[in-house]
Amino acid sequence: MADDETHDWHTRLSHAGRAGKRAGGFVNPAVHRGSTVLYPTMQVRRDGMKHRLDQKLLYGVMGTPTHYPLEDIVAEIEGGTRCQIVCSGLAAVTTPLLAYLKSGDHMLMPDSVYGPARNFAGGMLANMGVTTTFYDPMIGADGLAALIRPNTTVLYLESPGSHTFEVQDVPALAAVAHAHRVKVLMDNTWGIHFFQPFAHGVDVSIQALTKYVVGHSDVLLGSVTTNSDEDWERVRLAALALGQYASPDDCWLALRGVRTMAVRLDRQEASALTVARWFEGRPEVARVLHPALPSCPGHAFWKRDFSGACSLFGIVLQPNYSQAAVHAMAESLELFGIGASWGGYESLVLPTTGFVTRTAGTGDFGGQVVRFHIGLEEPADLIADIERGLALMADF
Repeated sequence: MADDETHDWHTRLSHAGRAGKRAGGFVNPAVHRGSTVLYPTMQVRRDGMKHRLDQKLLYGVMGTPTHYPLEDIVAEIEGGTRCQIVCSGLAAVTTPLLAYLKSGDHMLMPDSVYGPARNFAGGMLANMGVTTTFYDPMIGADGLAALIRPNTTVLYLESPGSHTFEVQDVPALAAVAHAHRVKVLMDNTWGIHFFQPFAHGVDVSIQALTKYVVGHSDVLLGSVTTNSDEDWERVRLAALALGQYASPDDCWLALRGVRTMAVRLDRQEASALTVARWFEGRPEVARVLHPALPSCPGHAFWKRDFSGACSLFGIVLQPNYSQAAVHAMAESLELFGIGASWGGYESLVLPTTGFVTRTAGTGDFGGQVVRFHIGLEEPADLIADIERGLALMADF
């Protein structure tokens, strides 16, 4: 069933990673906790150690029957072949970077990248002798080619960009990278399954499963997915060397969350578009940064490459509003929490101007930027709440 790509993805999420209706037993996989695995003979142990790249029960850190179904589901969601589950979204960023970069290497990373990924590049990787160039996410193929050096090893993509939602021309940029023998790593957390990374030239796909897969804002998990034996071996061995591990209890919760992810995404996509389009008509708003709307940088690439949109987007307010006014608006909202994560069932607001680092000239949007995540609440209630908040800004 899980291999039948003729089924709709709602159907596949309900059945993937399960033993099947004819196997007997409980519907959901059990939680398998353990560190030590016992071998009946030394020969069996020797044979088992040859399978570190496979889903074999060898030692707890190498995975359990609770990890394997989640790995299979995530790989299927993204159109890949193998997946490594790690302890957090940031671990999903750092593990493949450490797998592909060494002292003396050069990396290209978009200026709009997730803040902790930027910090890792400018901190630990820099201390290890890896240099990073932060490029304009809307750079074209020719511009990217001009930045590639003889020691460039990794092109990092994040599309849409964190906080400001620039959609990159992934196929064009990946083609340039591959022409120079550069690996393409991409944070696909926003795209989830709406963007199929391996069909567009990506070598390694990164996701924070903390967001939509878990869906309830109570578990930290990440995934690194590949589509070739070469890349899988590189990622898997790096994860094992780093001792990357995720709790089987957290994996079980993620398995539970993923079964309803498609339904939640349908609702949240529609609600987010409703709110985003409402923002387009508001006099306080200069621009809406939702990839599905023409006002967002790279909208044409979204329309070409994505099958849908998630529930995270931003707005740019008119330039006459101060940071104090925006913060007062955010603090006044009753149905939105002020929070940095997203993908859960609850709505969030986060003013980002003054809190985001940009070094490639991409940080000036002409007004205060605010990021919204739309949860499962009724859109009309959310809009009424925001309308009250926007009215407060007139007093500043």
